[in-house]
Amino acid sequence: MAKKRQNYLEGAAILSATVILTKLIGFIYKIPLFNLLGDRGTTHFQLTYYVYSVLLAVSTAGLPVALSRLIASSRAQGRPNQVRRYFRVSLWLFGGVGLAGMAVMLLFPGKLAVWAGDRMIAQGIRALAPAVFFVCVISAFRGYSQGFSDMRPTAVSQIIEVVSKLVFGLLVAWLLLRQHQPDHIVSAGAIVGVTIGLGISVPVLWLMKRRLDREEGDWGHPDTPDSVKSTLRRLVEVSVPITLSSAALSLVTLLDAKLTLHRLHHGAGFSEELAQTLYGPYSKAMNLFNLPSAIIVPVTVSVIPAIAAALARQRGREAREIMESSIKLTNLIALPMAAGLAVLSGPIYHTLFPVGETDVGPKLLMELGIASYFCCVYLITTAILQAAGFEKYSLFALPLGGLVEILVDWILVGRPEINIFGAPMGTLSCYLFITLFNLIFIFVKIKERPNFLAALLRPLLCTLLMAGAAWATNGLLHRALGPGRLKEFVALAAGILAGVAVYVLTVILLGAVTKEDMELIPHGGTIAEKLHLRSSHETR
Repeated sequence: MAKKRQNYLEGAAILSATVILTKLIGFIYKIPLFNLLGDRGTTHFQLTYYVYSVLLAVSTAGLPVALSRLIASSRAQGRPNQVRRYFRVSLWLFGGVGLAGMAVMLLFPGKLAVWAGDRMIAQGIRALAPAVFFVCVISAFRGYSQGFSDMRPTAVSQIIEVVSKLVFGLLVAWLLLRQHQPDHIVSAGAIVGVTIGLGISVPVLWLMKRRLDREEGDWGHPDTPDSVKSTLRRLVEVSVPITLSSAALSLVTLLDAKLTLHRLHHGAGFSEELAQTLYGPYSKAMNLFNLPSAIIVPVTVSVIPAIAAALARQRGREAREIMESSIKLTNLIALPMAAGLAVLSGPIYHTLFPVGETDVGPKLLMELGIASYFCCVYLITTAILQAAGFEKYSLFALPLGGLVEILVDWILVGRPEINIFGAPMGTLSCYLFITLFNLIFIFVKIKERPNFLAALLRPLLCTLLMAGAAWATNGLLHRALGPGRLKEFVALAAGILAGVAVYVLTVILLGAVTKEDMELIPHGGTIAEKLHLRSSHETR
C-alpha cells in the first residue's frame, strides 16, 4: 500500500503556497507589462486570454476533476488496475480534445478575434494555440496525481508555467517594444511564454508520475478493470457536466467583455478607442479580483477527491467534516482578501498601476473586491456538489447567472453616466446569483450537509475588525505623509500590516480557528499549542 500521503488540507496548503508564489511572479510579469502596454494594449492582452480560456475550459475544466474523483474512488475500493485504465484512457481522450482546440485556434484566429470584439488579437490567439494541446496532456497527469491526493506535480507545473511566462514572455515583449512594434503585437509576444512553459511541463510531469507509481508500489488486490468503452463512458458522464459548467462561465466572461465594449461604443456613445481605453483599467482590476479565487482553487482541487473517497467508503460524517473545514478555510481566506481589496482599492491600484489614461480603476476595484468573495464561495460550493456526485445541478445555475450578468451589463454599461462602472456590478450579480443556487442545491440534495452559518460568523467578525484597522491606518498615514507614490506605498503597507495583525489576533481570540482545524495541516498540533488555540467544543 502507499506510503504516507498528504491529507486534503496538506494538498490545499501545498497548492495555496504555490498559488501565492505564482501570483507574486505573475504580478512581476503583468504589472510592468500592463504599464508598458497602456490601457488599450492591456485590453488586447486580456481579450486574447478570454478566447484562450473558453477553449481551455472546454479542453480541461471537467476532465481532470472527473479523473481525480474517479481515481480516488477506485483507490478507496482497492482497484489498482482500474486506476491505471482511467489514466490511459484519459490521456488519449485529453490529447484528442487538445488537438481539436489547437486546430481551431490555428485555423480560425481572425474569426475568433472578430467574434471576441477585437480584430487586433489574432496574432495572440495563434501564439496560444499549442498551449491548449499541452495543457490538455498536463491535465491528465494532474488529475492522476490529484486522485492520489498528491498535489506536488500540479504545484511544480504551475511554477514552471509562470516562471517561463515571466522570463520568455517579458523578454519577447521587451524585444518587440525595442523594435517599436504596435501594442497588439507586443501583447501577442508576451503570451508566447505561456506556451513555452506548458511545453516544458509535459516531460517533467511524466517523470513525476513515474516516481509517484514507484512510491505507491503494489496495493490492493488484483482486479479486473472495466472495459475501455465503459471507462471512457464513465469519464465522459462525469466530466461533461463539469466541463459545460466551466465552459459556460468562461464563455460568459468573453461575451461580457465583448458586450461591455459594444455597449460603451454603441450604448453610451463613446468612440471605439475610448471604449478600449476604459476597458483597460477594468482588465487590470480583474487581475486583482481573481487573486482570492486563485487561492481558493487549490482547496477545491484537494477537497473533491477527499470527499469522494469518504463517500465511497460510506463515511458520511467524515465527508461532512471535510466540507465544513473547506468552507471555513474559504471564509478565512476570501473574506479578508475581499475586504482588503474594497477598503484599500485606491492605494492598491495607484501603487501597482501608476501609468494610466483614466482614473476609473480604484472604484472598479472596490466593486470587484466585494464580488471576489462570492466568486470564492461559488467555487467551493460547486466543488462540494461535484464531489458528492451532483455536478449536473451546477449546470442550472451557471447559465442563469450568466444571463443575469449580461442583462445587468446591457442596462448599466449602456448608460453614459454609469458606463464601465456597470461591468463589475454585473460580475457581482452573476456570482451572487450562482452562489445562492448552489447553496439551495446543497441543502436539498446532500444529506450530511455542512453548517454554513457556523463557518461564516467568526471569520466575518474578524474581517470587519481587520477592515476597520486597515482603512483607518492607511487613511491617517496618507494624510500625515502627504502626496507622492512612495508615501502612498508606505501608507498602504502600514494599513495592510495593521489589518493582518488585527485579523490574526482576533482569529485566535474569537476561536475562529480551533485545535481540530489546525491538526488537519502539517505540524498544526504544534502550532495550535504555541498559539494556545481552543478546541471546537470550547468555542461553541
